[in-house]
Amino acid sequence: MQKINFLPLLVGSILGFIAFTWPLYIPDSHFPLFQPGNARVLALLIAFFAVALIAIEISRGAMDAKAVAILGVLSALIAALRLVGAGAVGVEPMWFLLILASYAFGATFGFSLGVVSLAASAFLTGGIGPWLPFQMLSAGWIGMLAGAFSHLNFRKFKLRSEILLLVSLGVVASLIFGLLMDLQLWPWLTGTDTQLSFIAGASIIENIQRFLLFHLTTALAWDLPRALTTGVLISLTARPILNSFRRARLRLNLTSHEIQPKANV
Repeated sequence: MQKINFLPLLVGSILGFIAFTWPLYIPDSHFPLFQPGNARVLALLIAFFAVALIAIEISRGAMDAKAVAILGVLSALIAALRLVGAGAVGVEPMWFLLILASYAFGATFGFSLGVVSLAASAFLTGGIGPWLPFQMLSAGWIGMLAGAFSHLNFRKFKLRSEILLLVSLGVVASLIFGLLMDLQLWPWLTGTDTQLSFIAGASIIENIQRFLLFHLTTALAWDLPRALTTGVLISLTARPILNSFRRARLRLNLTSHEIQPKANV
């Protein structure tokens, strides 16, 4: 099986980070690409390219047919779970399953699951728009983060420690997702004449302060319920779901090198 080259993953993640954060340090310039309308399109293209670059590298042989089948089933379940919380303030039960599955199957699988799940849910809910690549990239990062913790050996500790880690990860990931979604929307929502507005050419510290003020005053009504829902669902379901995933790995003979990233040698 072909091994993963981490360079495209790194480059794609860096490009994605730039797509999210460019408003913090973009200069006040008359250069066409730096004008508000064009810059938004440029950020969207960078985010889309970042997702495509990482997805292409993963598809080059990182997962076999059995892992792809599991990916498809779990993506459909996560997309359906997102429908459950549609319209409810911050109630998004999809995240607990994404985190548990990524933790069980590894970082590469987790990134793929996050990206595919958000894409599928967008088609189901009609949520296709310029925000979608950012959502896909954020969910992929969350899956990759959860999968990275799968390398830890919790056999030396009590099961309670493992569940506590996953609950903490779910809460933090839920808050990070909300922050990233606000960051990619912030320059276009607040205009230019408020204390919350993005100011092109201002110092990074000033723009960070303005963004954090915007985020804290507008998003906590969504982020805190999302974090609470994810944490509670993980605490209630982690043990049976992880046991099921681990049994599935054994029965399908999904060894760690088939669905987890390995260094290129």
